[in-house]
Amino acid sequence: MTTLSRAQLVDLVENRYFGNVDAKRLEPALACFRPDATLGIQTAGVFHTGEAAIRRMFTDFFAATQTIYHGDYSHIVDVETQSIASQFVARNTYADGRTAEMRNCNFFVLRDGKFQRVAIYMSGANPLV
Repeated sequence: MTTLSRAQLVDLVENRYFGNVDAKRLEPALACFRPDATLGIQTAGVFHTGEAAIRRMFTDFFAATQTIYHGDYSHIVDVETQSIASQFVARNTYADGRTAEMRNCNFFVLRDGKFQRVAIYMSGANPLV
């Protein structure tokens, strides 16, 4: 069983996950998830379970989004339970020219060093359909 330290949990979220999402690097972003993971956008009632569903969601999001930014992080980390809650700013510029800025909060639960469950709470419209 892989147990990540506080610094490793923060690095996973900020750099290995959001850093790769922001750069539209699909494979490294997907590598943060277990094959049977669930990513749920709680505020929209939308859930993606398993590698194929999460891959499709990111592929569509990357195609529709010109620029992606996540930053201004605030984390609450629980090393014992391998979970991290992250509040951050998300800014997107879409291919059609629209822009959106949201203040979101994600809850990440890990198993063996990868995301098992991600619960997303967005302050705006859900682009992760």
